[in-house]
Amino acid sequence: MHDLGPDDTPEVFEASVPHRPVVVFDAVAAVFVGGAVGGMARYALAQAIPVHPGHFPWATFITNVVGCALIGALMVFVLDTPGPHRLVRPFLGVGVLGGFTTFSTFAVEADRLVSSGHAATSLIYMGASVASCLVAVAVAEWATRSIRHRSRSTAGESA
Repeated sequence: MHDLGPDDTPEVFEASVPHRPVVVFDAVAAVFVGGAVGGMARYALAQAIPVHPGHFPWATFITNVVGCALIGALMVFVLDTPGPHRLVRPFLGVGVLGGFTTFSTFAVEADRLVSSGHAATSLIYMGASVASCLVAVAVAEWATRSIRHRSRSTAGESA
């Protein structure tokens, strides 16, 4: 059996050694601050549109649909803009919009509707939420791309 020295390490060993993730503290701080902003905005909307037992939870529905639309627009900006600042996505996408939108409150409200004997309202809420959020992302992405395309075309004509 051959003992491996420091210079004889096979590539198989190198590939199997897990690498420690590098923590980028400015990105963590951007997510932290963004999450606080998004969470406060969600809280403010929830206070402005209170949920009454057995009724459709409009505040969470609006929050998630608007948040998904903003995520669609943001992804066009982040993916189609040459060189956006590297903290835009962690701050706005993960932080602000991650703190603003809420799957957990959606699930709790749907469960409460069922538990309180309002299963039909819960099913409508769940279906409308998922469908509306998917449509919101798609429409916002399409609209943002269209606006960007039009503004690039106009800028090209004036040059």
